[in-house]
Amino acid sequence: MRILIVEDDPILGDGLRAGLRALGFSPDWLREPAPAWHALSSEEYSAVVLDLGLPGEDGVSLLARLRREGNKVPVLILTARDAKDDKLAGFAAGADDYVVKPVDMEELAARLHALMRRAHGVAQTRLVCGAVELDPQARRAWRGGEPVDLSPREFAVLEKLMTAAGRVQSKAQLESAIYGWGEGVESNAVEVHVHHLRRKLGNEFIRTLRGIGYLVDARS
Repeated sequence: MRILIVEDDPILGDGLRAGLRALGFSPDWLREPAPAWHALSSEEYSAVVLDLGLPGEDGVSLLARLRREGNKVPVLILTARDAKDDKLAGFAAGADDYVVKPVDMEELAARLHALMRRAHGVAQTRLVCGAVELDPQARRAWRGGEPVDLSPREFAVLEKLMTAAGRVQSKAQLESAIYGWGEGVESNAVEVHVHHLRRKLGNEFIRTLRGIGYLVDARS
């Protein structure tokens, strides 16, 4: 899933990006509020990791502005500010979670997965569509109870489709889920990944709506 990190510290920001990528996310990293606002206004993200002490505009102000615009993307505040008043201000501005630095990367990933599940109204940790099960946190998949070996990008495409089960996902939305900024996007990458997924999960599991996108039925 595509994640936006807004963190001005170069060492921490680079570490967060590398750590989340290693745990299966597709992270973008920005250091200032203005480009972060532009990215959030023009790109689709599954969640945001937001620092508070940003140059030019405080993270709480950026978050409050985002919520006033109606943007409901899950936001996890990651900050060194551990005072009760700071936490209350963060939640009042619209934060979905508040974590004090330093943080264990696996815990951060688990919190992000929980936020994304809640955002999509999913209670269980696994995604289930018919005979196919997916555990986003453990990065494992099954068909009919049998493990299915998926590449990282095949997994990302399948996670995006199953998270949005019953709703069409365009090619651009799927590309956004598997590629971050600076990564070359091959013109037929989505088609190739979908082809491989069908071979592993069954030809009928992923439907193509020609000219529109791809769809996984919640009851598949």
